[in-house]
Amino acid sequence: MFVELNLEKKVAVVTGAARRRGNGRAIALTLAGEGADVACADIDIEGAESIAKEIRSMGRKSTAVKADQSDSEQVKAAVAKIRQELGPIDILVNNAAVNSVGLLSKEQQPPWEKAIGIDLSGPFYWVREVFDSMVERKWGRIINISSLAGELGGFGQCSYSASKAGIVSLAKTAALEGARAGITANAVTLGNIATDLFDGIRPDMQERLIKRTPMRKLGEPQDVANIVAFLASDRAKFITGANIILDGGFSLFVY
Repeated sequence: MFVELNLEKKVAVVTGAARRRGNGRAIALTLAGEGADVACADIDIEGAESIAKEIRSMGRKSTAVKADQSDSEQVKAAVAKIRQELGPIDILVNNAAVNSVGLLSKEQQPPWEKAIGIDLSGPFYWVREVFDSMVERKWGRIINISSLAGELGGFGQCSYSASKAGIVSLAKTAALEGARAGITANAVTLGNIATDLFDGIRPDMQERLIKRTPMRKLGEPQDVANIVAFLASDRAKFITGANIILDGGFSLFVY
């Protein structure tokens, strides 16, 4: 039987949703387009509110919440606000992250702790806050956005690489613990995507990364949003604990 994505009556949270040219925005708008009400969470509340307004103009409910997700109390307060305004959370997309740069032997404790706090502890706090409610309602979707740096490592990216590897395992653990309660949890590991973050890379390095990609092009935020929407739907109800690589073939080559 053909099954539509049909996310009507579902409430989704997308973290890191504020960037105008980012994966979070594309994910939030796509989930709304499939019928979900969407909470846009970000440290940038003005950017998050802009996306929330765009979603409301589509006829869906949306709210913006400000949270530094390295702080468990801020995540708890954000979840409480979302539940009050939109209802119980059905879909969690852990997209927010920072990409710190520093050689392994030179990395200092404060930047390490900041990156791990946002990129690994933050997703854990969000999962912890929504998990029991999903268990009670026998339905839930958890989708962690990771990076090839978590698969391959990253020169000068020790904290980012470590955290991105960690959230894949976090998804797998949530998949095991939630499997009998109708919860699926998966990771989507990204290669090079055409966001404003990629724009910040040196032009010569951008060219090298694109040439190393078998498809010879960047992915688009909409490519990310499409796979997330699929994983959030009942079309993907038997997929859990997976790590889906979305990289145009980049990881088929080794250094």
